[in-house]
Amino acid sequence: MPFRPVNPEKLSRAVVRQVEELILRGILQPGRRLPPERELAERLGVSRPSLRDAIAQLQEVGLLTSKPGAGVYVADVLGSAFSPALIALFARHEEATMDYLSFRRDMEGLAAERAARLASDTDLAVITAVFTKMEAAHKPDEEAALDAQFHMSIIEASHNVVMLHMMRSMYDLLRGGVFYNRQIMFRQQTKRADLLNQHRAIHDALIARDAAGARAAVEVHLSYVERALLDQQRAERHEDVARQRLDQETST
Repeated sequence: MPFRPVNPEKLSRAVVRQVEELILRGILQPGRRLPPERELAERLGVSRPSLRDAIAQLQEVGLLTSKPGAGVYVADVLGSAFSPALIALFARHEEATMDYLSFRRDMEGLAAERAARLASDTDLAVITAVFTKMEAAHKPDEEAALDAQFHMSIIEASHNVVMLHMMRSMYDLLRGGVFYNRQIMFRQQTKRADLLNQHRAIHDALIARDAAGARAAVEVHLSYVERALLDQQRAERHEDVARQRLDQETST
């Protein structure tokens, strides 16, 4: 018979598995501080020695890290996604920026399609909550931060953990200004209105669970961002030429 004796699972192993799942699903994010030992043990319903054993195992595999006097934190598991040399190379070449936007258009279109089909009502409530904040925002830095949060909430609602961590790493580069400065777009009133309307179209398609419409809305939005960025780069080149001409005229 193919049956084997069942061994009761150690409590520490159950804790390890739960923390691993929370990190894998993006709920516990890099840099997040865990609750104090006593509070966390009570929440999990385990003894403090069992919790210490679990934390030690998670630290050993690099998922948690401790800071003396500060507590235990989720490790920066995305830190090595791109090497510093490659990030610097991305920042120096416009080709990488266009490829980045093309990659996002493909991946986020797929994520929106999946989210429209697979998201729970709670997932959609999160997306609506972020979009509501976007409607009320009026500062470029706040709008840029909410823009990234909105797109990330769609990735999370697609329920694909590989896509989740890959795209979170990509958004970290965007937040760091590696590819372009998002705040510039939100400083222009016309573009701000266009971007908000595009996000509204994405949101509405998701709420209606219109998979094809959600994907199409994402593609329209990121194509607009690409065109706006190209226009901005062209304007900067033209301004540089104009300044050279002005310098020439004023120096003679």
